[in-house]
Amino acid sequence: MSDTRCILRTALRRAAPVAILLGAVLTYAATPSAQADRPVPFKVGECLTFDVSWTSFLTAGTVSLSVKERRSMGAGRNAYYLVAEGLPSSVVGKLYQLYYKAESFLDTRTLLPTLATVYSDEGGRKRYKTTTFRGNGSAQHEIKTASTATSTIKIPATAQDPLGAIYILRALPLKAGLSLPIPVTDSGKNYTMRIKIGTTGARENVRTELGTLPAWKVSLTVTEAGGKPASASTVTVWISDDARRLPLKVKAGLTIGSVQLTLAKVAG
Repeated sequence: MSDTRCILRTALRRAAPVAILLGAVLTYAATPSAQADRPVPFKVGECLTFDVSWTSFLTAGTVSLSVKERRSMGAGRNAYYLVAEGLPSSVVGKLYQLYYKAESFLDTRTLLPTLATVYSDEGGRKRYKTTTFRGNGSAQHEIKTASTATSTIKIPATAQDPLGAIYILRALPLKAGLSLPIPVTDSGKNYTMRIKIGTTGARENVRTELGTLPAWKVSLTVTEAGGKPASASTVTVWISDDARRLPLKVKAGLTIGSVQLTLAKVAG
């Protein structure tokens, strides 16, 4: 039973970051005007719900991504308040207590993050991580458990946080042959994420609860400093080829098995 709990904990722990760590992408698009919000394919009130499957578990849990509000940040600035939550299924929940919640504030004009948080509860082990983006090439990272540790790191000026990156990926003008490296900052570390769309087989029809839709097949490869592959380093996501640019399906290989997220419901 202890081995089973360890495997399930690993799967759900990786599933949430996969849902939360899918992209980091639009900073390289055209610069918006000083006053206008940048056009995006999502809107306040949108909520996407995904079924999470892992190896022999057809439904290991669910992940939801929501655009809660457009919040004033003062000094004429506004941000999208984004929330992602990961929960185990009732079966998995009986074996192990798991809960994940990530929040991000994404500037509506620059689509750069200002604040990102991740809360996790794994069998009663609670952890709260906060990253504050200072806008001067640095970020402050804080982690709270029984104690609190704080550090300041240098980051690229265009670095994204994982949750906001999902929404940025949706706004990117996808096309066959696209290849782009993007800086990502998460948990006090810097990563490089390369997005790639092949020149052949760039689009596929994907079936979900929403029906069958044409989608761009996007490969994401994440590396740490020095080019070392990160955990769940290779992810494939299918983005609908329509105005909403919905993430229809996500697949990622893990040390033990693989995890898949499939869009089950769209609200808002």
